[in-house]
Amino acid sequence: MIAKPLSGPAAIAALPRNRLIGEFSLWSADLANMERDLKRIEAHADLHHIDVADARFTPGFLFFPDLVARIAKLTAKPIHVHLMVEAEIVEAQTRQFIEAGADLVTIHAENGEAGRRAVRLARELGAEAGVVLRLETPVSAIVPFLPDVAFVTLLGTSIGVKGQSLSEQACPRLIEARTLMRQAGREADIILAADGGIRHETVPLLRAAGADTVVLGSLAFGDPDLAQRMAWLHGLKAAA
Repeated sequence: MIAKPLSGPAAIAALPRNRLIGEFSLWSADLANMERDLKRIEAHADLHHIDVADARFTPGFLFFPDLVARIAKLTAKPIHVHLMVEAEIVEAQTRQFIEAGADLVTIHAENGEAGRRAVRLARELGAEAGVVLRLETPVSAIVPFLPDVAFVTLLGTSIGVKGQSLSEQACPRLIEARTLMRQAGREADIILAADGGIRHETVPLLRAAGADTVVLGSLAFGDPDLAQRMAWLHGLKAAA
């Protein structure tokens, strides 16, 4: 078991803000060799991203609390759980994944009032909370969540399907989200994340549009020289 120097809100607050954050999606790891892949990325990841799907809110099933609990014992890095689930189970799932070791749980704004209760629950349980939007949801849906979250994640592709191209709406939506964060007086406190359609040619565009982190899948796991890939990523500049 690896000891974590920080957990929950402290771990999220300690994420670097002077460069693009390295957020690794474990959906793109070799699931039969998860421990091996965690060891490979440990020196390069700032944050692990774990998708959870209930096959109702999204097309298929994805990870479960027992796996998160196992992963939490194998890494010193914070764990970000993205809950892609229906409103009627989002509070129960929030509790289960925090108990399993999640430091940050992001809740879909589409879950409505249940989603807002889940955000409050996450913080009551000692974890950090975030809000995430499907591509088709107006960016303004984040506004009720802004006082209470540390992460805003915008999907740049249709939810729950790998390998899609980045929507042309993705960058304008990031710019709009940052404007709303600024208007709420929370821009300095919230990390803005882009998830989906992450490619060599799209990451600079997303960074320039205001992303503080992008959720890395095959771009990282498929690169034989991960150190070089991360050096490139860290060198990308945000818009002035």
